[in-house]
Amino acid sequence: MLEIRVEKNGGDFSFIQEAIDAVPYEESAVIRIGEGVFCEKLFCEKKDITFVGAGIDKTVIDFDDYANEIMEDGSKRGTFRSYTAFFGGKRVAVKDMTIRNSAGDGRVVGQAVAVYADADVCLFENVEMNSCQDTLFCAPLPRAERQKNGFMGPRVMTERRLTRQYYKSCIITGDVDFIFGGADAVFDDCRIVCNDRMHGSNRMLDVMGAAGSRVAKVGAGKLDKDQIDITERLVNGYITAACGLSGDLGFVFRNCTVTGAKGCEEGSVFLGRPWREEARTVFLNCACDKSVAPERFSGWGGITKDEPSTFYGEFGTRLVDGVAADDCGTGAQKVPGNGELVDLSNKNPWVKDIDEGLAVEISKRADEVMKACMEQVR
Repeated sequence: MLEIRVEKNGGDFSFIQEAIDAVPYEESAVIRIGEGVFCEKLFCEKKDITFVGAGIDKTVIDFDDYANEIMEDGSKRGTFRSYTAFFGGKRVAVKDMTIRNSAGDGRVVGQAVAVYADADVCLFENVEMNSCQDTLFCAPLPRAERQKNGFMGPRVMTERRLTRQYYKSCIITGDVDFIFGGADAVFDDCRIVCNDRMHGSNRMLDVMGAAGSRVAKVGAGKLDKDQIDITERLVNGYITAACGLSGDLGFVFRNCTVTGAKGCEEGSVFLGRPWREEARTVFLNCACDKSVAPERFSGWGGITKDEPSTFYGEFGTRLVDGVAADDCGTGAQKVPGNGELVDLSNKNPWVKDIDEGLAVEISKRADEVMKACMEQVR
């Protein structure tokens, strides 16, 4: 197996993309990335590759492409060309680093993907992923687009195939549909944090301003509360937007903590909404704070829109008091609460009732995905 070292000073390469390009497709490789902020847009299409950073707060990959950016041909970049890091191929593992898209607020820049995960088997462990709208794309794309050129990007012309993805002890922050896609994806022991969009004080706006990004220079500064586009009520965000098929596993969150960032209003965050009609997303034995809406999940065209073909639900969700951010804003830390079960009596009527037996059944299917990812990825 190839071992490659990327360092700001020294190492085999000083740029991560150079290290990726140096790996023959059929070779297995481990790319170890040293400390520092690497301002790179990565594209990885290899058979079997592992990326290992120096730590979640020490190795940072950062770029700021965004969907509303006008390309040289006059078209918009679009969601699926905005990624900071694209991981394709057969098998990929990413560990001990932060990957972010620092373009900023989606109401200004549109979608800004940090991670585009599209290998057949993906493992992310101890990875922080930061953006605002559409932080993490768990491929595949839906079967058909709803608007012309809506899928323009690395997989626009390819046949859709189901991927298996496993996320362990990760931190994922964003606001609108920030974990989305059609994969069978399992999230264990992760911290999921919705930005405080309404007061314009989320981490990515701060990062954008501090970095002096090109987006900040064209006026994507902090936004006031009354600038938010609202219809039924104030909405801070949607954690998930799944698009898988009814026979798939979909997204499964187990023992995760789901909270709003400091300042998020009570009831302003939804656990998800269906990007496509057969979407599946469940939360098992997770914890959340009061920022999560009483309806729990929203319809795609409105909070109370009926979504009878979906499979959304929770089991064993408990309440925590909220989150605490450290001085550097490096993410949320779980704050113990009273541990009482969350009242689900006001959930949308199409959200499923999941009992212990069904929760065990779903978890067994999730274990199959987890084992496949752990066994096949080095």
